[in-house]
Amino acid sequence: MIEKHPVETYVMMSELVLPNDTNTLGNLMGGRLMHWMDIAAAIAAQKHCNCAVVTASVDNVSFNNPIKLGNLLTIEAKVTRSFNTSMEIYLKVWGEDLSAQYKYLTNEAYATFVALDPNGRPRPVPKLVPQTEEEKKMFDGALRRRQLRLILGGKMSPKDADELRSLFMQ
Repeated sequence: MIEKHPVETYVMMSELVLPNDTNTLGNLMGGRLMHWMDIAAAIAAQKHCNCAVVTASVDNVSFNNPIKLGNLLTIEAKVTRSFNTSMEIYLKVWGEDLSAQYKYLTNEAYATFVALDPNGRPRPVPKLVPQTEEEKKMFDGALRRRQLRLILGGKMSPKDADELRSLFMQ
């Protein structure tokens, strides 16, 4: 199977926040943002594995700054690590007030997607080979984040999380 690099999975998606996207305070609704984040992450995952994908999980999504009506929203997504049939995708969300020429970070999150074969069953994905120092750092951290997800999801015992345990014990 062919190897891929994170840059090959990079996605940048922009949306203009319109009245139908906002709550009564004039802020982008969290559910709409999560919808757009899911789309951007799915595109990055599909660019990596060239097949259909489904969302397996989304890590904590904290809303640090509101995105106001009329602002531009930009989502950046890229695969940080691939496992056997799954991929971790890093998402970074920016808001931008175009008239004030002010851009601000609003959210960061990780999502996990699983590649599917034509029968809807998980299928192997290409190996991801990080190139930059930042990509290597995210790649290394992905195993710890994966183990934490598996523990929280009841799919792994904490005693089996060797990578996580190494952070706390020598």
